[in-house]
Amino acid sequence: MTRFIFITGGVVSSLGKGLASAALGALLQARGFRVRLRKLDPYLNVDPGTMSPYQHGEVYVTDDGAETDLDLGHYERFTGVPSRQSDNVTTGRIYSTVIAKERRGDYLGATVQVIPHVTDAIKEFVRSDVTDEDFVLCEIGGTVGDIESLPFLEAIRQLGNELGRDRAMFVHLTLLPYIPTAGELKTKPTQHSVKELLSVGIQPDMLLCRSDRPIPEGERRKIALFCNVQQEAVIPAIDVDTIYHVPISYHQEGMDAQVCKHFGLPHMPAPDLSRWHGIVERIRHPEGEVTIAVVGKYTSLLDSYKSLAEALHHGGIANNVKVRLKWIDAQIFESEDAVHHLEDVHGILVPGGFGERGASGKIAAVRFARERGVPYFGICFGMQMAVIEVARSLAGLPRASSTEFGPCEEPVVGLMTEWMRGNDLERRQAGGDMGGTMRLGAYDCRLRPGSRVAQIYGVNHISERHRHRYEVNINYLERLESTGLAFSGMSPDGLLPEIVEIPDHPWFVGVQFHPELKSKPFDPHPLFTSFIGAAVAQSRLV
Repeated sequence: MTRFIFITGGVVSSLGKGLASAALGALLQARGFRVRLRKLDPYLNVDPGTMSPYQHGEVYVTDDGAETDLDLGHYERFTGVPSRQSDNVTTGRIYSTVIAKERRGDYLGATVQVIPHVTDAIKEFVRSDVTDEDFVLCEIGGTVGDIESLPFLEAIRQLGNELGRDRAMFVHLTLLPYIPTAGELKTKPTQHSVKELLSVGIQPDMLLCRSDRPIPEGERRKIALFCNVQQEAVIPAIDVDTIYHVPISYHQEGMDAQVCKHFGLPHMPAPDLSRWHGIVERIRHPEGEVTIAVVGKYTSLLDSYKSLAEALHHGGIANNVKVRLKWIDAQIFESEDAVHHLEDVHGILVPGGFGERGASGKIAAVRFARERGVPYFGICFGMQMAVIEVARSLAGLPRASSTEFGPCEEPVVGLMTEWMRGNDLERRQAGGDMGGTMRLGAYDCRLRPGSRVAQIYGVNHISERHRHRYEVNINYLERLESTGLAFSGMSPDGLLPEIVEIPDHPWFVGVQFHPELKSKPFDPHPLFTSFIGAAVAQSRLV
């Protein structure tokens, strides 16, 4: 019997509903339950694929090619359960589905309305693609009181009635702000948020209260009294020094025990959280420190690189060192010498991105890493810039560039128009739709035996997640390899370059895919583990 837990948020946005959902999923998993996590986003975009990173942060990509909310990255990192296309839906997708049905005549002439047609579509999504999971955790995006989220709140209200209390639970995340002049934590915002939730017919069963300090028992009693919940169901969510301590903190406050109590499940013995304690111990007591420069174009909003930052920290956990990230806007190298910003770092990473802005700065960072022998990791766009730098500096192609920046004499990087997905041929054209038209999801890659990456992975065949429209032009392969750049990873048909490396460099690897999307704290991605290991070796030379 699958049970559903609905997580909503109030007072302010960015309280951490995704992290709370992931932590609860990890706690239930530690108790031996099978879990599934999904996100319902109220915005009208069909998916975040066409949204600016400054608007939405990172776009997380699943194995089956869905472009999703970054919270799905938290879900995977905390539980290890691979997210799927069916784990993220938006208002845009819901309305597209409803309108398509109306156009086909599926509603048999009925007047199409928010209730029941839109809410039925939402409920169908929530309950779809569920097999043997014990719990499905559904996070509702946005903040209670937003107009956009009303259909989703109505849908989960209906589901709560249809499923019954033995199969449905509502968790509401709120903020308890501290007013320094009064010296008090204020409960009134939480009371108003619950009142707003009650106005749409939802009585929360548990309140998760964010605070930067311990919540006195008197305040918990007050919240319980005015919000009509049991006092033990008012769970403090106190700020911690690392997100990987959140499951431990929530367990200590009794969150998972209260969930079990709600559903009539035994809450003893306690869950085994030893691996979380081990991760936290390594983070708090590292044996050293390395500095990694991340030369990107969206560095003013670090959520744009959420999975990347976490994967770098996972590499630090694997090497038992602290990873200090130095975020550098690539455009700064267009007016300043890279030496001044990079001479004190132990590794350089150039991440993915779109468009010409900052490209010359990224190429300057590549050149610095290649010439100075500093470990370099290029991801997606970062691989392409590495290839262009080698083409310009070593292959005698000073006009080498990417057609992403416009027509060029030497298109070392060009737009993909055809590629194989299994046995199916995928086609795209330059003037087509932007949304959902990239090479998305998991694709196989063959590694060159004996190469650095084959040694890192320990196998000669891998599968990694992609999100890109442009690809290194295979017609330049021989000329580029004559410089010492090795194409050590290729698509199974041998047509698409996936990985490049410089064998005689301390550590120089570029990958077309996004390995950060598969890294987890308890299972760090091997490329990040190796890269941070190379940075540790570099730190001993400086």
